[in-house]
Amino acid sequence: MTFTAGSIPTNRLVLLPLRVEHAEEMAAVLGDPALHAFIGGEPETPQGLRWRYRRLVAGSCDPAVGWLNWVVRLRAASCLTGTVQATVHFDGPDTVAEVAWVVGTPWQGRGIAGEAAHALVDWLGRQGVRTVVAHIHPDHAASAAVATAAGLEATDECHDGEIRWVTTSKQER
Repeated sequence: MTFTAGSIPTNRLVLLPLRVEHAEEMAAVLGDPALHAFIGGEPETPQGLRWRYRRLVAGSCDPAVGWLNWVVRLRAASCLTGTVQATVHFDGPDTVAEVAWVVGTPWQGRGIAGEAAHALVDWLGRQGVRTVVAHIHPDHAASAAVATAAGLEATDECHDGEIRWVTTSKQER
């Protein structure tokens, strides 16, 4: 099973499939070093993001793994505010997606990340993904709130210092 990232509309947002052309605007959106407090690294230049986005758009070399990436556009302001992504592991009936999100500092605290992550998890479920996983630093309360809004629950499992959050499809519950 494979699938392609398409546009995902919500009330206030539209998740648009990532394109290399998004790099310039996204470099500004993701330019605050504070966004890297829990994930490490530092903001990328527009050139660095173009290189990274080219790699992401090209997709995984492994046919059992899908890379799905979107930018988050706030409809009212017609501007990009962040990204959501899913790495999907196609393993027969046990398709699992690992998800992540980031919203630029000026747009935080408005529920954008929660709305985008919820839309992503719902979309993945409609594609047949049975399990969705996120890994969140234990001190990152904002990301924990986003995971909760997306329907994920914290587990007792830790990986590389991050808590594993998980949800399974409604069919399994």
